[in-house]
Amino acid sequence: MVAWRARVKEVAGQVPWAADAYQAWFARGRPPSNGYALPRLEAALGSWTSAVDRARPDSHSDRARRVLVLGFLPWWLEFSVALGLLLASRGVEVDLAFLPYRRWTVPVDPFDASRQRAYLRSLLRTTGRTIIDLSRPSTEPLPEELARLIARLSFTDVEYTLQREAPDVERDGQAGRLWALRRARNHAAAANALRLFRTSRYDSVVIPNGSILEFGAVYHAARYRGLTTVTYEFGEQRERVWICRNGEAMRLETAELWEARGDIPLTPDEHRRIEDLVRARQRGVEYQQFARLWQRGQRQGSQGLRQALGLDASRPVVLLATNVVGDSLALNRQIFTEGMADWLSRTLQLLANRSDVQTIVRVHPGELLGAGMTSEQVVRDTLPDVPPHVRLIPPESKVNTYDLIETAHLGLVYTSTAGLEMAMHGVPVITAGRTHYRSKGFTDDPETFADYVATLTRRLDEPAGRRLRADQIDLAWRYAHRFFFEYPFPFPWHLLHFWKDMEASPLEALAQAGGAEAYREALDVMAGAPVDWGQHARRA
Repeated sequence: MVAWRARVKEVAGQVPWAADAYQAWFARGRPPSNGYALPRLEAALGSWTSAVDRARPDSHSDRARRVLVLGFLPWWLEFSVALGLLLASRGVEVDLAFLPYRRWTVPVDPFDASRQRAYLRSLLRTTGRTIIDLSRPSTEPLPEELARLIARLSFTDVEYTLQREAPDVERDGQAGRLWALRRARNHAAAANALRLFRTSRYDSVVIPNGSILEFGAVYHAARYRGLTTVTYEFGEQRERVWICRNGEAMRLETAELWEARGDIPLTPDEHRRIEDLVRARQRGVEYQQFARLWQRGQRQGSQGLRQALGLDASRPVVLLATNVVGDSLALNRQIFTEGMADWLSRTLQLLANRSDVQTIVRVHPGELLGAGMTSEQVVRDTLPDVPPHVRLIPPESKVNTYDLIETAHLGLVYTSTAGLEMAMHGVPVITAGRTHYRSKGFTDDPETFADYVATLTRRLDEPAGRRLRADQIDLAWRYAHRFFFEYPFPFPWHLLHFWKDMEASPLEALAQAGGAEAYREALDVMAGAPVDWGQHARRA
């Protein structure tokens, strides 16, 4: 019986409009059981669209900007619809693109996928926007350059999903199946987007993240066609969003901001502001919009830390701060290793032979939230018998990272923000991945593994207590202020608590004349305008 029903669904999935008819006559508009409904969005859309219609500006002689806003996965789709309507309230011509999948890891039979498409089309049409489905299966060949990017993206998706770097997709069944699914879906999204971009010109293509999944596929297709892209993501700050024009938001591209603002010393007020943030992070308490608290323990000072960990005061300490394995802030950031885990393993092999120094591996607390390979596993696989001069601080530890920083003689990082904070406290830092603060003047940034080994050896052989120059420490503090306070854009909603934020800043109020003035710059950039980082900093 189950096989018969599956066969019927398979055949029905190939019949045009069969799913639409089923939705209308039998399912009464509800999505399939393996799909998803958006009841809160359904309830809100009537009020939202009415507010946008009332707010629509009179026509101007200049052609309105035309923007494509992409939504995929339930939470991003809800957010993208609200974002698109907010842009529309400002006179922007907005098309809404979607993909129907609930999960990026699970295959869906064609009939159920078509039912989900029909549900979403019916829902999104009530916005009055042009609705575009980018999920239709496609075997249309991609241009060679784009095909290469999509292949790389699909492999990254496997790493991201499994939280393992460089999985063997040929021999590992789980990885292989996921890789095949991700290749098919990313290929389809890129091909459909490319077909759209050949016939429709957009002033901006607005995409969440841009580094993974179909988000990345559409991003690469838009960039291949030379379209302006705007990717966006959310960090630990409420009412703030990272925005990247013609780049991937998760790469935290700060070069233009640093070029515009790096030579300008901090004002006394700016210095106090960043000092207040650092003190709050050290104590593990909230500060202004910063919501995430990684510190689990109170500070005990360097002397208390040495006693607690049994450290030898006569030998220098190397603090190695990991990233979460497979996190999108670390994937594809390699320079001279295969990735973060490979860098960690190769570095430990070097330091295992340096008993004249004490190495502390601080595993990122965020690994408590993951389910894949952990840095702790990498350490134990690399050093089955961890030597006594190597100490492992697991993610659940209540050891305060700032006590470790105060104790450290040298810092080693891949892309972790801990490297920036170590430099702010005068600790020499060697970066091994393409982190946003690399090459800003206050870190050592080798380009080859041989250079890395030489830099590491030179730093380890320096006298204990050696610190960065005063001008480098000043640069680190200056950069920290630019990054934490000037790089993000004010925005009313955060993805993690979108509906709660919507209660505090309803779209209906923001759509009124002047209602979104505080967020005008972010909305202008999303509509395709370039960023004036000097002006942006003054507003921040």
